[in-house]
Amino acid sequence: MKKTEESAFSAPGSRLYSLDALRGFDMFWIIGAEEIFHSLAIITGYPLWVGMAQQLSHPAWNGFHFYDLIFPLFLFLAGVATPYSVGRDLENGKTRKELLFRVIRRGLLLVLLGIVYNNGLKFRASIDDYRLCSVLARIGLAYMFANIIYLYSKQTVQAIWFAVLLVGYWLVLKFNSAPGFAPGDLSMEGNFASYIDRSILPGRLYLKIHDPEGLMSLIPSIGTALLGIMTGSLLKNSPKTKKEKVVYMAITGILFILIALIWNLDFPINKNLWTSSFVMLVGGLSLILLSLFYYIIDVLGYKKWAFFFKVIGMNSILIYVSGRVIDWEYANNGLFTWLFQLSGEPYDAVVKAIFYVFVQWGFLYFLYKKNVFLRV
Repeated sequence: MKKTEESAFSAPGSRLYSLDALRGFDMFWIIGAEEIFHSLAIITGYPLWVGMAQQLSHPAWNGFHFYDLIFPLFLFLAGVATPYSVGRDLENGKTRKELLFRVIRRGLLLVLLGIVYNNGLKFRASIDDYRLCSVLARIGLAYMFANIIYLYSKQTVQAIWFAVLLVGYWLVLKFNSAPGFAPGDLSMEGNFASYIDRSILPGRLYLKIHDPEGLMSLIPSIGTALLGIMTGSLLKNSPKTKKEKVVYMAITGILFILIALIWNLDFPINKNLWTSSFVMLVGGLSLILLSLFYYIIDVLGYKKWAFFFKVIGMNSILIYVSGRVIDWEYANNGLFTWLFQLSGEPYDAVVKAIFYVFVQWGFLYFLYKKNVFLRV
């Protein structure tokens, strides 16, 4: 932690306000906003709230809910920041070797932080008691490999890498399976990716026979980060006008969604496996969301409404890991129990969920005013 504007996923100086705001919007749902709608659904039973609550949960296996977008959107945005950070350093005379060591260090630090996040600092007798895969490890490794591709290839080659990663992963899962299952089996027990993870990954898997942040599904997730990098290059380096960039991103996003829906017929949209159709779907949605935020904030200049999200977005990794060292529920109860009592049952649960988010935001706002950000 230090007083700096720079982080692994944001660039000092020439920052995109819309990038910080969209990252904050993404993290807003992670830090407890989803519980507001789950509480409303339970209390009222209204179809609107029930439908929103369903969208703020993950499907059991195949399929897609809005909540499935949160993780890949963050990874996409990490890629968008690359041309503004790593790319800027290249322009300022840093060597590729220097930057290579930096992105590898960042990637591995996030892997280590993910292990600590999963398991704490308590020593365990056996490696089997540790879960080594994590959201932070997935972000770190996908970011690292995508940045290595960025450092050593031009945009055309990056696009080829993107296609090869997705098509290659599809073919591997289509023509292989776990022993005893037909080739192309995509059930949790029978798919080839989970079988490889069970066979070679040390430690415990999140679902015993499958880990959504496993080794094999890292392959297509690199494509998610790479798509973000190519988008960041468009925003930073393209001679197109800002409005043309908005249109380009939106149209590309729609095309990606159409491709995803067609591909879904053969390779189902599945976050657990991070299938290629899933990459295309969340990539398309990410492009559309970024085009919307970019147009409203950076083209039209309407920024004030997004400040709430920017405060979250500029310290996204910190607020994600903070729950392991700060008891936010305890803090929320300590400050606002009187308000929850005034609210009365059953809506005190909704008020409690709202203030749970605002307690964390207040903490982030204090750090923002002090210019303190977590730098990985």
